[in-house]
Amino acid sequence: MRSTSVKVVVTAFALASLAACGTSSSDDDGGGTGAGSKADISAPLDPKTKVSLTIDCMPPKAKAAERRQWNEDVKAFNKKYPNVTIDGKSTAGQCEEPARFTAALKAKSQPDVFYTYFTDLQQVLDNNGAEDITPYVTKKTVPALDSIDPNVLGALKKDSKLYGLPTSNYTMGLLVNRKLFKQAGLDPDKPPTTWAEVRTAAKKIAGLGNGISGYGEYSAENTGGWHFTATMYGLGGDVVTSDGKKAAFNDATGKQVAKQLHDMRWKDNSMGKTQLLKWGDLQKQIASDKLGMFLAAPDDVTYMVQQLGADYANFGMGPIPGGKATLFGGNDYMIKKGSSPDKIKAAIAWLNFKTLTPAKGQFDWPRTKEDKLPVGLPQPNFFTGAVKTDDLQLRTDNATMPVRNFEPFMANPVRGKAEPPKAQEVYKVLDNVMSGVLTNKNADVDKLLSSAEQQVNQVLANQ
Repeated sequence: MRSTSVKVVVTAFALASLAACGTSSSDDDGGGTGAGSKADISAPLDPKTKVSLTIDCMPPKAKAAERRQWNEDVKAFNKKYPNVTIDGKSTAGQCEEPARFTAALKAKSQPDVFYTYFTDLQQVLDNNGAEDITPYVTKKTVPALDSIDPNVLGALKKDSKLYGLPTSNYTMGLLVNRKLFKQAGLDPDKPPTTWAEVRTAAKKIAGLGNGISGYGEYSAENTGGWHFTATMYGLGGDVVTSDGKKAAFNDATGKQVAKQLHDMRWKDNSMGKTQLLKWGDLQKQIASDKLGMFLAAPDDVTYMVQQLGADYANFGMGPIPGGKATLFGGNDYMIKKGSSPDKIKAAIAWLNFKTLTPAKGQFDWPRTKEDKLPVGLPQPNFFTGAVKTDDLQLRTDNATMPVRNFEPFMANPVRGKAEPPKAQEVYKVLDNVMSGVLTNKNADVDKLLSSAEQQVNQVLANQ
């Protein structure tokens, strides 16, 4: 779907904290000067320099409150830098659709400031798509820099160089339908913490009948492999070796994951007959009280409430079963390769204001509550120390949902573990394992894992 654009004038941060070549305009869309020399980086931004930026993921008109907040932030930002123009780009669907994103990278047609998933870093670098912003990101330009979780920034680094700034992060947990838990005689305040408990609970919930499934799982469009990886992490396993060069899932833990899902599907009949599900399918099922549990990130609840008409109070969350580790991911913005120093500095200033300033921009929880948007979810949560404590308190004070429903998840934090290299390609292969055990009663688990291992080794060999 084609994006729409709305031109608005915005400002960047304090003049003294931004630097650039003060002798030329950054409005040109030519090849640019890249990161420029150290002199370019340290020189003050000439107030007469016109800077024009195209920015991904401006909320579409259909999201009226989010769009209003964007415009409010632009207006506030404009008081500091009227010489910077932002051309906001919005899409009606997902902010990043993998096929469209890949096509844009190859064509070098991505916006100046473009949205990516943490797992996109290698693909972006393979296509020479993003600037190294390491020298531009300092305590002066991003005051909360030292409070950002090093694991979050680490996901955006390659060879110690920083290529992006985060907007959100997530860790996976077990999302539950509280209504179905109660109907099945289960305690929704004590979600299962082991797979044996998940299996027992799933059978009880499926026993309610009326087409209700106890547990749901993905197996299409790379989402099956994504969840296979999360489940492996929870049990202490891995998908690739520590050096990222070989597959590591064809072991006892991988067989446990595949076998238990096969048995839940075919022996327990607790997973329903409809399979080959992708993102969005399980959300629809649990929002309509047809599913008891599935692995998810907390922001799935927002989608179900805003898009599917569900009630926040009907959901709860616990840590990922096994609790050894959990899949960690997130979203960020990168700056297009070839951008001038002026563009880079203006982009960082905007990102800092909109996505990285506590109590402002996306973290302005009183405003979010006033606009009847969700407040109280445990993520994004990429700050540490006092900044994290203050943000969580402000979020709780302005909650628009029962925060206690997420207490089992919050009170039992699980170590986050990054997604594997070539994640989307690895996930695509592992979809075959998931679809195999969920659609074929006579699936050969050993054969499925062996075949997937060979294919993933080929993928990793092409890094």
